[in-house]
Amino acid sequence: MSTISTSQRFRSIFSGSVGNLVEWYDWYVYAAFSLYFAKAFFPQGDRTAQLLNTAAVFAVGFLMRPLGGWLMGLWADRHGRKSALMLSVYLMCAGSLMIALTPGYATIGIGAPVLLVLARLLQGLSVGGEYGTSATYLSEMATPEHRGFWSSFQYVTLILGQLLALAVLILLQQVFLTSAQLDAWGWRIPFAIGALCAVSALYLRRNMSETESFMRSRAGRRSESSLRGLLRHPRAVMTVIGLTLGGTVAFYTYTTYMLKFLVNSVGMDRQTATLISASTLILYMLLQPLVGALSDRVGRRPILIAFGVLGSLLTVPILSRLGSVSTTFEAFGLIMLALLIVSGYTAINAIVKAELFPVEIRALGVGLPYALTVSIFGGSAEYVALWFKSIGREAWFYWYVTACIALSLLVYVAMPDTRRTSRIDRDG
Repeated sequence: MSTISTSQRFRSIFSGSVGNLVEWYDWYVYAAFSLYFAKAFFPQGDRTAQLLNTAAVFAVGFLMRPLGGWLMGLWADRHGRKSALMLSVYLMCAGSLMIALTPGYATIGIGAPVLLVLARLLQGLSVGGEYGTSATYLSEMATPEHRGFWSSFQYVTLILGQLLALAVLILLQQVFLTSAQLDAWGWRIPFAIGALCAVSALYLRRNMSETESFMRSRAGRRSESSLRGLLRHPRAVMTVIGLTLGGTVAFYTYTTYMLKFLVNSVGMDRQTATLISASTLILYMLLQPLVGALSDRVGRRPILIAFGVLGSLLTVPILSRLGSVSTTFEAFGLIMLALLIVSGYTAINAIVKAELFPVEIRALGVGLPYALTVSIFGGSAEYVALWFKSIGREAWFYWYVTACIALSLLVYVAMPDTRRTSRIDRDG
């Protein structure tokens, strides 16, 4: 019988989710404001060249995510989910503060991009640890009949972090600062805000309850988490990699890259592109609990298959048409259709991964293979798209996204439905 009251369970899920929100706000502020600070750190070249440089640094941040997934996954499995979640906020705060205070290329030369890379590496370490531990925490804290619903709030807060980054951008663009002021120094403001918000996240996470699954595991003195222990579950590891591949490429294509696509490829002004991105993300965020709750009724696998089939068939038509849209309404509709499809992955991928692993290896099992896949494919999606554009073959990127989703579809068809085979209750 559970020793955690309903109110304690709700407060813990809320606190974990708010901390996740702050983490992802800090992470996505970089993507939202790169159109403004690109020239501060990389002054040479045209706009596409500058964006390629900032996209490369964005991708470099992903290189630390597997290390973060490994180290904090080990920590969470050995010392508790709560402790690891607090550590990840500390690291993200430090990275944001570093970006906010780093002088530009004109002041310190090559030192500016070097410090930018170091800050992103620190943030990558934080996000790499945050995902696996947060997914594990929300899945273990939720009640069995509503795990799909509650675990979907990981992406609700992830998307809300993006929205807050865009909201700050819109306010600075249209209310407080001119475009020249944003280019000169205003882009530093959101990074400072992120560092300050981390203080409230730390306070909330300090009062979270530890999950019963972890407490029972520790009381039973189960074997400690380790890389060797993880390799005893090769099928689960490969399933995480396979189901993540297409989803992460699609997610980063239609979220972080879409703002640049609307400006750099479609030819929209930055303000209009920002408003379209924000409005589609709001609806996308609201879809996550609905799809998560649906998975509690029909299972996880049918929803993943729906994403795989629709993503494989419609990615090229959606992106091709989007590249030649003439109205903001049409752009909104196409992006919203794409995000509706991607919701079949994002709303439930956290719970699916958590249900694959036993408790003593769960945080590491969820975090490390996911981080490896996201680092290789998600982190590079924006760079690949811009590279194809730079050589005059932008349409090739549309087929690249399609191929990644199709590969994941093969995994969805072959894997069991984890709602029925979940190891969360079976193993503690």
